[in-house]
Amino acid sequence: MANGKKKSKKKLFIISGIVILLLVVVGLVVFGGNKEEIISVQTEDIASRNITQVVSATGKINPVFQVIITPEVTGEIVELPVEEGDQVKKGQLLVRIKPDIYIAQKNRADASLSVRKATLDQVESEFKRVQGLYDKGLASDSQVEQAKANYLQNKGQYESQIAIVAQTRESLKEAQENLAKTAIYSPINGTISALNIELSERVLGSGFSQGTNMLTVADLDNMEATVDVDENDVVLIAVGDTAKIEIDAFGDDKFMGIVTQIGNSAKVAGLGSQNEVVNFEVKIKLLNPSDKIRPGMSCDADIETETKLNVLSVPIQSVTARQEKKDDFVEGESQVSRRNIKPKEVIFVVDG
Repeated sequence: MANGKKKSKKKLFIISGIVILLLVVVGLVVFGGNKEEIISVQTEDIASRNITQVVSATGKINPVFQVIITPEVTGEIVELPVEEGDQVKKGQLLVRIKPDIYIAQKNRADASLSVRKATLDQVESEFKRVQGLYDKGLASDSQVEQAKANYLQNKGQYESQIAIVAQTRESLKEAQENLAKTAIYSPINGTISALNIELSERVLGSGFSQGTNMLTVADLDNMEATVDVDENDVVLIAVGDTAKIEIDAFGDDKFMGIVTQIGNSAKVAGLGSQNEVVNFEVKIKLLNPSDKIRPGMSCDADIETETKLNVLSVPIQSVTARQEKKDDFVEGESQVSRRNIKPKEVIFVVDG
């Protein structure tokens, strides 16, 4: 009997403990759910500022003016008076190709032309000589007729010789031009920025595919940044916009520039894939280039497209987006049109 009472009391304590625990959990849920969560925020005053719209892009530094030199004739390099980095003037000799074969061609064409012209002169002068004697009564009719017959006989040859002379004259002209092309001169004032050949090397003229890329002459006093701008941003840029350019090799130094050209043709990367990117090439002329800038250096450009003065503004971090509530939709409005509604940009204002 005593054991039964002890078991009943123990059971009663367990049940009471469970009930109390349930009441505590329910109380926490009920009273804790109505408690407002406190979020700490940072505030800032609305102020009047100058706002500049900026388009950022990356690219390379290149000379505004540069010329890639390729030969028009084939041959061995016999003279190379310049080295990479040399300053050159317009008209200065850069390369001389061995001219022997072109001198021989010119001489053969010259000699052939002389022979053709001599043949013409001989046939015509003989007829004129006999004709003159006849007119003076110093030649018989038979002699004149013989000369005339010889002339008529050679008339066809004479006319063909005229064509041959003209053709030979053109061959001579071509040989002279080829001979002149063995000496290559600088087309601009500038610097030898690339030298891809050596003395005694054989080069191919442009008649053979694209010809040998021998060297590059660049004007390093006029440099520009060539950057790729996204298709969504290029419509904001105009020729004449100013830009700030940072060149990786110069750390935090900034160079000022001005937009001089905006590409009309797109540059597409990853065509047909999910990573397809469409850019447009924009050229920015540096207004204060350093003499240490070299072609091919990497750069970042911030192009200033528009500036608004003294406008009320808040930091971009203060702007957030909110989707319209279901109650704001018009009754009967399609799901498609609802999906096309863009979120509203809003800011929070301190109350009190």
